[in-house]
Amino acid sequence: MECNASKYNPSDEGIKDILNKYKVIAIVGLSTDPSKASYRVAEYMKNHGYKIIPVNPTAEEILGEKCYPDLKSIPGKVDIVDIFRKIDAIPGIVNDSIDIGAKVVWMQLELCCEASAKKAQENGLSVVMNKCIKIEHSMM
Repeated sequence: MECNASKYNPSDEGIKDILNKYKVIAIVGLSTDPSKASYRVAEYMKNHGYKIIPVNPTAEEILGEKCYPDLKSIPGKVDIVDIFRKIDAIPGIVNDSIDIGAKVVWMQLELCCEASAKKAQENGLSVVMNKCIKIEHSMM
């Protein structure tokens, strides 16, 4: 799949701004398995002062946090929606991100969906694609 993430991604400074400004991250597709990347990323972000909200319909709790079946079930505000799902799930997740008033849609490494990125930006959300939030944070 050809994807031009750089067309949508903020500059390195813009990514730092996102990570400094927004502290509530819904992690869609967060695994209960500590060996999985989503778990390690969530644990790192939680240990660095971010509020993580697990989104996984098959779990009750991950990393000591209540788990929600989908974004629309989350009762509070969400700043960043961090996506660890297959590409075909991204359009629906982006639609839900818009509906809940999220500020940023973050597609992890190897995830890129230009149509969804365009839609998110048209609705006022910042978009980061094909980047790991943990790696970006660790380079700040």
